[in-house]
Amino acid sequence: MAKRSSILPHPSYIIIKAPAKINWFLNVLGLRDDGFHEIQSLMQKVTLYDVLTFAPSKEVRVKTDTQIPLEENLVYKAAMLLKNTYGVTEGALIQLDKNIPAGAGLGGGSSDAAAALSGLNKLWSLGLSKEEICNTAEKLGSDVPFFLHGPLCVAHGRGEKLTPCKAEKSADILLVKPPVHISTAWAYREFKSQISSLKLQIPSELTKKAYKDDNIEFLIRQIERVELGKVAGTVSNDLESVVIKGYHVISEIKERLIEQESVFSMMSGSGSTVFGVFSSAQEAEKASGAFQDCWTAVVQTITD
Repeated sequence: MAKRSSILPHPSYIIIKAPAKINWFLNVLGLRDDGFHEIQSLMQKVTLYDVLTFAPSKEVRVKTDTQIPLEENLVYKAAMLLKNTYGVTEGALIQLDKNIPAGAGLGGGSSDAAAALSGLNKLWSLGLSKEEICNTAEKLGSDVPFFLHGPLCVAHGRGEKLTPCKAEKSADILLVKPPVHISTAWAYREFKSQISSLKLQIPSELTKKAYKDDNIEFLIRQIERVELGKVAGTVSNDLESVVIKGYHVISEIKERLIEQESVFSMMSGSGSTVFGVFSSAQEAEKASGAFQDCWTAVVQTITD
């Protein structure tokens, strides 16, 4: 592809904050022809951020304290994909400061990749539209497009089809992550294996419609209004029971959060983070003291 012409002023450096996310619910609806799972989820960004700083350079370099090999780092992959797709001849020095733990179900890697695409679009003066960036984002991971939208969206397909929602106010959340790393690929493999061993049928088209008509619209409205007491015991994560079989600590954290008077608790994404909803940030902070053996963070959901 021919080199894309520069149409924007060239900045000297750029700083972008990449937020984490939680899944308010996660339904796994079936296996797609492309090997991915069909899902239905409501995702929302929260106030826990990685920070990416972009500066001009002759080559693409990523500086970070993570142990992920460069070629596997989603920030590097995003940079090289954008560079090769649009024939960019410049490089970039990208400083990645991590605060979102890996293997946590909080979307840190996907959020970093989305931030990298946005930051390099500016640094390299590409002038790409959101739609063009999203088309590139889909090639990096199912959750990456969400972080270019939001802050609250229903995700369909393998996660790349997004319907925006509007939250009326923030919710106070305590994130609790035990010292275990859970691979998303492993969680989905275990889910598929469990379904096969029990000879269960993943929901049919009729059942999918029932989910949407009877449950999902109600759940979305209550979460938009932050009337979270009304959805306690109703929201669910289909991967949770599968992950708990391999990591009993997830169940223990859920129970401990309820003991600390959270409105409800649930695993986010494929884990290992469990989040508890509290009536205030002060209550969430107080509850965090019961989890000295885990990584914790008190956050708020993002509404705009």
